[in-house]
Amino acid sequence: MGKDKNRFNFSELKRLFYLGIENKRLFITVILIAVFLSAVSSIRPLLTGKAIDQFILPKEPALLLQLCVWLGLILLAEIILQYIFILFSNIVAQDVIEKLRVNLFNKIINYRLAFFDKTPNGMLVTRSVSDIETISQVFTDGILVLLGDLLGIFFIMGTMFYTNWKLALVVIVILPLMVIITRIFQRSIKKTFTAERNQTAVFNSFVQERLSGMNIIQLFNREDSEYHKFTEINQDLRKAYLATIFYFSLLFPIVELVSAFALGLVVILGGFSAFYYSDVTPGEVIAFIIFIPMLVRPIRQMAERFNNLQRGLVSSERVFKMIDLDDKIPDLGEIEKNNIRGSIEFKNVVFEYVENQEILKNISFLANPGDTIAIVGATGAGKSTIINLLSRFYDIKSGNILIDDIDIQDYRLENLRSHIAVVLQDVFLFNESILENITLGNPEITREQVVLAAKEIEIHEFIESLPGGYDFVVSERGSTLSVGQRQLISFLRAYVYNPKILVLDEATSSIDTSSENLIQEATKKITKERTSIVIAHRLATIKEATQILVMRAGKIIERGKHKELLEKKGYYAELYEAQFQNTNS
Repeated sequence: MGKDKNRFNFSELKRLFYLGIENKRLFITVILIAVFLSAVSSIRPLLTGKAIDQFILPKEPALLLQLCVWLGLILLAEIILQYIFILFSNIVAQDVIEKLRVNLFNKIINYRLAFFDKTPNGMLVTRSVSDIETISQVFTDGILVLLGDLLGIFFIMGTMFYTNWKLALVVIVILPLMVIITRIFQRSIKKTFTAERNQTAVFNSFVQERLSGMNIIQLFNREDSEYHKFTEINQDLRKAYLATIFYFSLLFPIVELVSAFALGLVVILGGFSAFYYSDVTPGEVIAFIIFIPMLVRPIRQMAERFNNLQRGLVSSERVFKMIDLDDKIPDLGEIEKNNIRGSIEFKNVVFEYVENQEILKNISFLANPGDTIAIVGATGAGKSTIINLLSRFYDIKSGNILIDDIDIQDYRLENLRSHIAVVLQDVFLFNESILENITLGNPEITREQVVLAAKEIEIHEFIESLPGGYDFVVSERGSTLSVGQRQLISFLRAYVYNPKILVLDEATSSIDTSSENLIQEATKKITKERTSIVIAHRLATIKEATQILVMRAGKIIERGKHKELLEKKGYYAELYEAQFQNTNS
């Protein structure tokens, strides 16, 4: 029999509870405050009933005044305890949220790239922001407040029995009905909360993708089409919320109806007993009229708290699922080398992104230290896949990739990547200063080193020409800089890390004229005395390569130097001739 997904998820609650009690002193303090608050609150109706029977009816104003002072002090104590309880429970919640954010982000940044290939960014944002914030309600408006409500019910019931056990029994008979009603709603509410969070993730993903691709939408006049898609998704989100609100709204009137019924019974039966049997006093009836709302309020609020708790547990289930996901590149290697020569060898490498769909087929080549290997071919030939494999963003299906005659899987992953720098055509820059985008927060790289490196590859003047120079804050994704300017910064980033292996992935295409000469000169300098793999569309830029690998459909079909390949009059010669004619035309 399958697990009922709509049942209360105690396993997630247990994990959150253990996170909460890591600060034991604070957590215990919150519980003790909840106990005192519940005890103090339950005394007020009892004292009110005593005041009516012993001071108001017998007309004892002096004693009544003293009792009013005590009631005022009790009320003040309630206010102070309530303030401390809310403050401390929120501190507990934020401590838990901080830990969850750190754990989740640490997991995300260590996932393999294949995870991001199949996971929408909007979903990750929802998990990291919306779901995490919802989890905070488990403590601020969930488990701790529920604990307070339960304690309140316990103390109120005890005080009710102390006041008049017969009237207390009348009220107690009604309680199971409220519990049954709450249980009936639990499963439906859990189901609607899950649907609501899933639809929120779809909504966030859609919005983030459209914001990132706004230029494409406007370029192809797809505003109306995307608007209609957004409207449909927004309507689905609205329906998901309304389904939750339906059950939420229905629960409260039913609980209030049961409360009114209990109040009516107490008044009728209590009044009847007071008139005919004198075993119930007027003060006790009044006390119970106050007791019942105090008893029903936490029960009614428990339903609301349970909704928030359920919502938080749905979110925690999704967040913990990501935290528990083991989807990172295995880092089992033990070899660490401070210096490498930089030789690269691919031996019969086979790779596939999707099972049984090979992207690379028996790829083999050797790059000696200091060599420049150029890889050319049509889009989809597998060129970029090679550099992804070299950095172990993906693991191969079969074959071997060696650096300095050692399989890359035998290196510690961090050590392996420290020897490789990559310059991509689509350069990603963070919304930070030029300097921070170059150092990436590495404290070992100083400002002086960055400036010196920029001068060596002759881009210092370009950076200084920007407002603020190295302190110029780049806009999101570097949109305020041209493609060529972003690539120059990426060149400097690679150069300043001083790698032995350099990869230029189509870094010479889509360059503005003003930056092209700077990039060409920078390329010569940063590839000097380094093993370089260059993937380029502009074949004229790789004439001096040590070896050119020509790829088609995941295979190397030709290899050699520029002149040798032209003389063969094969596929490379066709590509070169076609590009030469396009340039002249």
